[in-house]
Amino acid sequence: MDRIPILRLQDYLLVTIQVELHDELAVTLQDDLTQTLSRTHARGVLIDISALEIVDSFIGRTLAHIASMARVMDANTVVVGMRPAVAITLVELGMTLSGINTALNVDKGMDLLRTLNLDGEGSQTEDA
Repeated sequence: MDRIPILRLQDYLLVTIQVELHDELAVTLQDDLTQTLSRTHARGVLIDISALEIVDSFIGRTLAHIASMARVMDANTVVVGMRPAVAITLVELGMTLSGINTALNVDKGMDLLRTLNLDGEGSQTEDA
């Protein structure tokens, strides 16, 4: 069975999807990411979908589930590289992808993850 590599970069996980994401592979990615988050205690997940030409409702829901599971495990999720046609399709399907932050590219996505984690740390420090 194919698997999508999950790379660890400091406190973050990087997932670059370079193949068409069919339903079975999406579920496998969801499971692999959850296990990797549990094992590494990463603070964020960056998912690069720039190679995807099509994102259907199942893939959109799977991305939303990944973000929800990551949030429960105290990690933020950022999706980068969304093509305009993909964004249009998701809007036409009525999908909001709640809990998912987006950025144009990997650099901006990593900056966003760092900012989100700094904001979270700041509020925790202020409450303590």
